[in-house]
Amino acid sequence: MSKLFGFAGSDDFCPGESIYENPKEAGLFLSLGRHVDFYFPPSKRSRISSPFVFNQESFKQKKQVSIDVLPEECLFEIFKRLPGGEERSACACVSKRWLTLLSNIHRDEFCNKNTNLYVKSQDEITGMKAEDQEIETCGYLSRSLEGKKATDVRLAAIAVGTASRGGLGKLIIRGSNSTRRVTNLGLKAISHGCPSLRVLSLWNVSSIGDEGLCEIAKRCHLLEKLDLSQCPAISDKSLVAIAASCPNLTDLTLSCSNIGNEGLQAIGRCCPNLKSVSIKNCPLVGDQGIASLVSSASDVLEKVKLQSLTITDVSLAVIGHYGKAVTDLVLTNLPNVCERGFWVMGNGHGLQKLKSFTVTSCQGATDTGLEAVAKGCPNLKQFYLRKCLYVSDNGLVSFCKAAGSLESLHLEECHRITQYGCFGALSNSGAKLKALAFVYCLGLKDLNLGLPVVSPCQSLRSLSIRNCPGFGNSGLAVLGQLCPQLQHVDFSGLEGITDAGFLPLLKSTEAGLVKVNLSGCVNLTDKVVSAMAELHGWTLEVVNLEGCRMISDSGLVAIGENCPLLRDLDISRCAITDFGIASLALADQLFLQILSVSGCSYVSDKSLPALIKMGETLLGLNLQHCNAISSSIVDRLVEQLWRCDILS
Repeated sequence: MSKLFGFAGSDDFCPGESIYENPKEAGLFLSLGRHVDFYFPPSKRSRISSPFVFNQESFKQKKQVSIDVLPEECLFEIFKRLPGGEERSACACVSKRWLTLLSNIHRDEFCNKNTNLYVKSQDEITGMKAEDQEIETCGYLSRSLEGKKATDVRLAAIAVGTASRGGLGKLIIRGSNSTRRVTNLGLKAISHGCPSLRVLSLWNVSSIGDEGLCEIAKRCHLLEKLDLSQCPAISDKSLVAIAASCPNLTDLTLSCSNIGNEGLQAIGRCCPNLKSVSIKNCPLVGDQGIASLVSSASDVLEKVKLQSLTITDVSLAVIGHYGKAVTDLVLTNLPNVCERGFWVMGNGHGLQKLKSFTVTSCQGATDTGLEAVAKGCPNLKQFYLRKCLYVSDNGLVSFCKAAGSLESLHLEECHRITQYGCFGALSNSGAKLKALAFVYCLGLKDLNLGLPVVSPCQSLRSLSIRNCPGFGNSGLAVLGQLCPQLQHVDFSGLEGITDAGFLPLLKSTEAGLVKVNLSGCVNLTDKVVSAMAELHGWTLEVVNLEGCRMISDSGLVAIGENCPLLRDLDISRCAITDFGIASLALADQLFLQILSVSGCSYVSDKSLPALIKMGETLLGLNLQHCNAISSSIVDRLVEQLWRCDILS
């Protein structure tokens, strides 16, 4: 037989006996009968690469190795061939390693539509790829990470997961995880997977530097808005890269200690669509950077905000000359800018389109400087002046005379302004002034001297005098004569006014009051509320009486009977009881949407039926610090008034 089969050896290869002592064990390896005397080896190589272990009990195969042993290069090639975003997202969920690899694959590195890897037809593949590409580049999605949620792993997941769901268009990062901080690797993942990014905001992220921003600039060419605040590791290098690669940039906000003139100069040269600039607390930014930026973007720059910078009068002069398109200008805490800067800015005649101007804590804002600005800005409509101690009554009156288009005037903590300045501004403003506000102006107090006869301001609709402790009844009497067309009044915090001062103003107002805020006017009584409801009840929509301790149920009865349009009522910390709440509920023509009775200690559980009845229209109810209302009653209200937001 050895000659027949051509092999050497003994003829008793298998002389009718099994190689296994137990015949049943033969089935574990070969499906041969018990009477087979010889064995033919297979003609093909076995697919089993692991060696067999034979013993008298059984044979064992070694465990198959995991895919994790593949090197990253192999996984990279596999991931590149995934057909779509859903498959990539699924793979990213397997492990952190796979997520990291997928987030580092740029969108252009995935297999293109010409690669025939799938069973589907080429036309189907082309159509799907075109559709996916359209979806991924739209940038519909927004993501915000704050505090502990801000990590590189989350950014990698965002980069992979948003690609097939509309594309990431807006990314906001506030703070960072103390142990696993956001670093340049996270921004690198975003740059690879989110080319549709248009808005990027980084606040208080010290671990991100120029490397991460340069990656964004390299691949996110559609970037339009960039906000960098309290990021000390970011310097001019990042701004230069952004300027070179993101020509669509329209909005820039900076508050970083290492950004200076070089970055602003690059932005001015390379970003022709820049419309808004806000620069705050950048000690390296000087006149050179501001001047270059404003002059380069002269035709498109609309909004400029400069705060806590070391710039001088030169920057204001450049703004006054080159700010041809500027409509909003904010200057805050500029200690090196003096009166000459404001004067030159106004006389530059470049701010012809300026509509809103805000000045805060600038010692250069004086009477002469502001008058020059008013003359040089013929279209100025809104002016906000805060904490400017060198502006007096004469400067305010001169400004109002020169600003013929002024519609809104707001003064806060300007302590040299007195009642002469207030009444002079009203009488000397143009026919367009609609809103006037004085907030915490200590010089605005009642004067015993006779005031000159002034003409009324027929255009004024809104008057706000808040937290001016010296303002009292005599001032209110004059205001009633000067402002006959008032609709909105805010006298919150004026503890000096009483019924005798407020009643004449109510009677002299002809147009009908719509919004009234008397919070903190502790000396007003129900007499004022009743008169206001009777004289202006058909126009009142919002009334705030918070802290008016002398107002009680009789005032609420008058409101319920005379104010059908009232939608918002605040009677917190007033002397009202359950009877007052019931009177509001019984008013058939009253349909309140917002009611606040916070701190009303006399309102108890007995008001439950009335509150439920008003709950048919209520959208907001404030029951905080109402100690006489039990928690069980609050639970019932929450259950029954399901449309109403209840604070308790």
